[in-house]
Amino acid sequence: MTITKLMWLPLCLITGTLMAQEPKVTQLLSKDLTDFPSKEVLMITVEYAPGNSDPIHRHNAHGFIYVLEGSVVMQVKGGKEITLTPGQSFYESPNDVHVLGRNASSTKPAKFLVFLVKDRGAPVFVPAE
Repeated sequence: MTITKLMWLPLCLITGTLMAQEPKVTQLLSKDLTDFPSKEVLMITVEYAPGNSDPIHRHNAHGFIYVLEGSVVMQVKGGKEITLTPGQSFYESPNDVHVLGRNASSTKPAKFLVFLVKDRGAPVFVPAE
């Protein structure tokens, strides 16, 4: 193996590890709300690998979160950090900045259902500071 290939090997391993840590998002439903022009509902599941977390972001939507498996830690700017377990829920308003979203466990996966009411065609995830 050449020196050039050896130099890229750690980068490839790090990149592969980081990519494996991204949450798995599955879209379940997208529906226009005919009684509310320009609005839609999006239903997704999010699966966190052990120790997984999200960057700071917002949804510009009403977000309803329901934990299905494992436990997750959630917090919006100005709010308290809360740990949720299966059957518990969390709400984010369109103005909230989601400053903390992570799997509470470093050994077990977590899965939750997200129900978003948002502007039709607007991005689901918007990076924030």
